[in-house]
Amino acid sequence: MRRIKNPPNPYDQYSAEYVGEPPSVKLEVFEETVTKSMISKSFSKNEVGYRLIVNCYRGCIHGCTYCFARQYHEYIGYGAGTDFESKIVAKVNAPEVLRNELKRTRLKIPRLEFSFSTDPYIPIEASYDLTRKCLEVCDEFKLGVGVVTKSPLVTRDLDLLLKLDATVLFSIPFLTKEKSNPFEPYVPVPEARFRAMKKLSDAGIKVGIGIAPVIMGYNDSDIPLLLEKAAENGATKAFMSLLHIDTDSVEQYFLKRLEEKLPTKKSKILNHLKRERNGNLRHRNYAERNSGKTQQWELAKRLFDMHFKRLGFDESEPFEEKEPVKDPIQKRLF
Repeated sequence: MRRIKNPPNPYDQYSAEYVGEPPSVKLEVFEETVTKSMISKSFSKNEVGYRLIVNCYRGCIHGCTYCFARQYHEYIGYGAGTDFESKIVAKVNAPEVLRNELKRTRLKIPRLEFSFSTDPYIPIEASYDLTRKCLEVCDEFKLGVGVVTKSPLVTRDLDLLLKLDATVLFSIPFLTKEKSNPFEPYVPVPEARFRAMKKLSDAGIKVGIGIAPVIMGYNDSDIPLLLEKAAENGATKAFMSLLHIDTDSVEQYFLKRLEEKLPTKKSKILNHLKRERNGNLRHRNYAERNSGKTQQWELAKRLFDMHFKRLGFDESEPFEEKEPVKDPIQKRLF
């Protein structure tokens, strides 16, 4: 991995509404050459099911204070705090590695998802095009694709997403910019994400909303209006999930930002969170994360389900599995 001079500033290409508030820390971009796999495996029991993930970047400029992926930055020697949004690693040979991998494994893969530990459309994607190039590889192999993002930059790849018959889910957990800012400091404002959703939907792409995370006592009351607004902008898919804090370092960073941004609401939010975890702020293990939801969470889930059905959302999984294409060309590749 080597440090490089920052690429052209993508903030110069999009409006202030698109990028949100510019980061207050100096952005450093590093380049990494992938030597093994570009496809990682994940399983999310109560949300989107079994997943095969492609991450073209490490770290995320959006700087969401609640992001569970902050812990992964510690694996490469950085911190889970401001390092996560200021020290970004670009996997510059990602498309080539993905292509070689699919030559060996294509028939075993129903679809790929972009992405998991970072947003596939962080601002430097405007310069690096790694997500776009990986989507082009998926098109070569006629692979099903799902995208989860907070960024309107996804609309740049509308042409490819149509060819791929992709589904794009927008993460929009907060209804207004004012509610979003304390937890999503550098993320495009909710209205910009809804407009991007409509643009893709109007073009014929399947879109949906992820109300994630739900922070009980803060944004659970937004659920009905978020679903309504998503439906108005063409969404047919929707899911929600509770805030997950899994490590000490992520917990410490979350608490620090909560004290800075919402000092008068901190106590109420923490009390709600601890009620979901038997008096603890974070989960001690994966099993605990997915068991014993409180009555308050069940009420929020019922609220979601009621409006989900009322608005006619699709009840299938957010990303439907797509059968692998079997043709003579594919057979020659394996």
